[in-house]
Amino acid sequence: MVTEPSPSPSAASSDVVELEIGPVAHGGHCVARHDGRVVFVRHTLPGERVRARLTDAGESAKFWRADAVEVLEASPDRVPSAWPAAGPDGVGGGELAHVALPAQRAWKSAVLQEQLRRLARDERDVPVHAAPGDDERGGLHWRTRIDLVADGSGRAGMRGHRSHDVRALASMPLATETIEGLGLFDRRWPAGAHIEAVAPAGGDTPVVLLDGAPYELGRGRPDPRPNARSSVREEVRHGDATYTYRVAAAGFWQVHRSAPEVLVGAVLEGLGDVTGAVVLDLYSGAGLFTVPLADAVGDGEVVSVEGDERAVRDARRNVHDRPNVELHQGDVARILQGRQDADSDVVHADAVVLDPPRTGAGKKVVAAITDLRPQRVVYVACDPAALARDVQLFAEAGYGLLDVQGHDLFPHTHHVEAVAVLAR
Repeated sequence: MVTEPSPSPSAASSDVVELEIGPVAHGGHCVARHDGRVVFVRHTLPGERVRARLTDAGESAKFWRADAVEVLEASPDRVPSAWPAAGPDGVGGGELAHVALPAQRAWKSAVLQEQLRRLARDERDVPVHAAPGDDERGGLHWRTRIDLVADGSGRAGMRGHRSHDVRALASMPLATETIEGLGLFDRRWPAGAHIEAVAPAGGDTPVVLLDGAPYELGRGRPDPRPNARSSVREEVRHGDATYTYRVAAAGFWQVHRSAPEVLVGAVLEGLGDVTGAVVLDLYSGAGLFTVPLADAVGDGEVVSVEGDERAVRDARRNVHDRPNVELHQGDVARILQGRQDADSDVVHADAVVLDPPRTGAGKKVVAAITDLRPQRVVYVACDPAALARDVQLFAEAGYGLLDVQGHDLFPHTHHVEAVAVLAR
């Protein structure tokens, strides 16, 4: 609903308009309308009345974008921002920092439900669960990995939302206390440098990379040694077991301090008893699921497929003492179809675990999975829309959605992880 006339027939970016805010939408914004046009508004909440600065506007645009810069009528779910530097015209990565934690989970639940309803014609309620310890920490200090960029003056910061411009930061409150203690924002870096910091939740010594190379904080210089440490040890507990992994510092690993344990537990619960089974672990990374799956199947077999060569090297090291694991590096669809790795010979699977990238698995991979006729599929998703599209593809092949649970592994952002269980 528009509460004041459009400032001009052709509003431009930087114009400020007054809006009444409607429902949440996928992507970290809410929906409003101005002069009949849809506006996606960040830094607001449903039911609020705000003044918003247009950030993308034009008569030819299908929709506009805006940032709320003044709240005229606040939602009861609004709280003081946990990270003001991620507010309007700030860095990306904290677009829900103004929302109370329970409301953040309700927001993410609504998005999951809407995507499933719209794309998979599934009307179920989808709960979103808090990760252990997040409420006690106010949703802060969960990132065990952060990526920074140095601005033109050498100050560490992050890029603005939908921008290449670097905003210098004084702190990063989503990072773990260990990373905060490294003093990354107190020193000067080479202009334009890429800075990565990794501090495993299990207490392993942090690693800092400068443009991908190990960096000695104490000496303030890159570590020139050929054997300089560039990997970290991660630990994941499940029940009475503790699984140990060695992962490249620049490689992929779940960033939330509790995410590995939460997701391993959800996947194993979703699979049920797989003793003696053949289980495929697709998009398997460094082996987060492969290792506990190898124990779960007993005298069965785990076939792991990952496209990234570095991740497969890590996985090979992590499963070296588990002879019931078969690793393959390459495109998931091509390997399942026998068109890339002649040794893969995947002709049967009792169950499948997949953790695809944000774009989802897609038609070819879903078809390759369903051709194997597994009894159960456990799908770990980081994008609600991609999950819903793939759930519909599975449904067309005769697989029903038994359960889907959301996990809030990215507090103060719009991102949500979900674990779906499908069966035929």
